[in-house]
Parts: sequence; structure tokens; C-alpha cells
Amino acid sequence: MVIAADPLLLGPVGLEVFLIVLLKVVVSFALLMVSVMLTVWFERKLISDMQNRIGPDVAGPWGILQTLADGIKLFFKEDLIPENADRPVFKLAPYLSLVPAFLVFAIVPIGGDFRTGDGTVGWFGHRTFLQVADPPMGILLFLALSSVAVYGVMLAGWSSGSKYPLLGSVRASAQMISYEAALGLAIATVFLTGGSLSTHEIVSSQSNWNWNVATTGVVPFLIFLVAGTAELNRPPFDLVEAEQELVGGFHTEYSSIRFALFSLAEFMNVITMSAIAVTLFLGGPDGPILVERVAWLWPILWFSLKLSAFLFTFVWLRATLPRIRYDQLMDLGWKVLIPLALGWFLLVAALNVGRDRGWSPVPVVLVSVAVLWAGTAMLGGAVRKARAERRALEFGSDEALDAGNGA
Repeated sequence: MVIAADPLLLGPVGLEVFLIVLLKVVVSFALLMVSVMLTVWFERKLISDMQNRIGPDVAGPWGILQTLADGIKLFFKEDLIPENADRPVFKLAPYLSLVPAFLVFAIVPIGGDFRTGDGTVGWFGHRTFLQVADPPMGILLFLALSSVAVYGVMLAGWSSGSKYPLLGSVRASAQMISYEAALGLAIATVFLTGGSLSTHEIVSSQSNWNWNVATTGVVPFLIFLVAGTAELNRPPFDLVEAEQELVGGFHTEYSSIRFALFSLAEFMNVITMSAIAVTLFLGGPDGPILVERVAWLWPILWFSLKLSAFLFTFVWLRATLPRIRYDQLMDLGWKVLIPLALGWFLLVAALNVGRDRGWSPVPVVLVSVAVLWAGTAMLGGAVRKARAERRALEFGSDEALDAGNGA
């Protein structure tokens, strides 16, 4: 069974190969930790600028070490555990949120020349991918680990022995499950285009500007962006931590280093979700080589620039949009994103089948649009009828029910 396509692991695995893999793990972890520190500083500084404030400016030049200072402060704070908490689960929950975020980042290719080569780089006389691992089912691993992260949030709220964290964890579970389906369908559209679940192969199929954001028709990319924002509990979908209603959400009872671990996991998830989006839709490290003498550096630079654009988008959304209501959150996920993602997936599948069999794309598109329009009409009718029935039950009136049946 092939567990990785990295050429480093195709031959005999000796001590030198083991040390190279260990070095890749250490470098990846250090890079992710530094990225988290810079991302927190970047968000605080950018939002303060948007709100005409100064922001952090004491620790280090331009306040760039403020995140490190906050982490050190939290490390030496007293670790409080509520009297009614389930102590083993309460202590375990932060790590269930933190570990999956790092494991997802391990499958992201952050460099390598995919335009003229196979994306490999030379390390100590060996050819290897610039990523920790490249399993053949890499994207399925991402979906599985993103689902595991839900358990950390859920168990944190349940084990606290308090009402507000429990409500926050229930919201988080419902929200993540609701938007996981739309996220998976958007990624499935990429599978149809790239023909592989390996992140390295997906990036390789997008070389020379053949990015999936265009080949899939933009819609899956937009669905992934919205669903990913909801998965991360970022504004305007941050109902899990709605301070006006739930104090601090699922981590209300946490303090000291365990609270810092939840904050670390949140921003680590933001970085990994952005990195996956760049890998799936924007070609990963693909980009022009402007100076041949440092050709190895340009893919890393292009990947960093694309990642920074996504991080800026998340901060921009936080500073711009108000928090939506919980019913609007559920309606957007179940009534808009999932039907749209499923319909677009079926349309792309029909076009692929038609292309393989030599059919003209025009009748394929027309038939697909007609089927999707009929499905949309049926879904809209069911939604209107359900809304009318709910109003009839709430107000004890048959007029609303008759109006729904007439529509």
C-alpha cells in the first residue's frame, strides 16, 4: 500500500532520510507557530487601523512581539478548573482542537517548481516535496481532521459544567456540521477537475496558470470561502463566541495556558484553511520565476502572498460585517450553500461526462440548467410551505397555511 508519493520515501528509509523527515516536521511546526504570531499581530494592527486606532505598539518594533508577550503572560497565569467540570475531558479538549490544525498543514505544499519540474526540491542530496507528507487521500484527511476538531469545541463546552459554554459548544457542533457538507461538495468539484485527492497532484494539475478557481467556474471557490469562514467560527459567523449572549462561548471557563491553546488553535485553523484554499483553487505555490538565480525562493514567495491575501480577507470581513442571527446562519447553510454546491457539482459532472463521450456542451448545459431549475423550484416550494405551516402553528391561524398552499 502506498502511503506517500514523496520520492524521498520511495526507496529504503535509512537514518539520513529519517532525519530529513524530522527536519521537515520541525521546520513546518516552527513556520506555523511564527505564522500564527504574525497573523495575530497583523489582525490586531489592521483592525486598529481600520477603526482609526493605534493598536499594539509596545512589545517589539511596531508591536510585532505583542502576541509573544501575551502568550508568556498567559503561561504564568493560574490554571483554574471549575468545581463541576469533568477534569480529564476539560484538560484534553484544547489539544483536540490544536493537534488537527497542525496535521492539516502537514499536507500543504508550500514550495517547489511546478511549471518546469515535478515540484521537488533538493535537500542534502535527496529529492523531496516541500511538504511534510503527501498521502494519496490528502484532501480526505483534511476533511476528517476538520471534523475531529469539532470534538475539541464540543467537549470543552460540555466538560465545563456551565450553561454558557454548553450553549456555545452546541452552536459550534451544529454550525460546523451544517457547513461541512457545502465545504465537501465544493472540494468534490475540484476532484472532478483535477482527478486526484493528493494535494501535490492537485497543485501540479494547476501549473501554468490553469488554476481551479477558473476551471471550476468560480462558484465552488466562493462556496468554499463562505463555508470555510463559518467552519472557522470567524465573523460574521462567530455565533459560537457571541459575547453579548454567551459571555465567551465554549471557552468561558478556561484560563491560563489552556485558554492560550484555544486561541492558538483558532488562528492556526485560519492559516491552514487559507493554505488549503490556496492549494485547491489558486495553484498553491505556482507563479512566475522572475530571477532564475533564486528560482527555489519564488514559489514560496507566491504561496506566502496568496496566503496573506486570504488572511487579509478574513480580517476585512471581521472589520466590515456585523454578526448574523443564528436562524440566518442555518438558512444560509442548508437552503443556499448546500443546494448551490450540489447543483454546481452535478453540472460539472455532466460536462465531464459529455466531454468524455464527445457530446456538444450546449445541450448538456441546457438540460442540466433545466433540471437544476426544476429542483430549485421544488425546494423553494417546500420551504415556503414549511414556513407557512410554522406560522400557522405559531399564530393559530389557517390563513397563513392557505397562503402557503396557494403559493
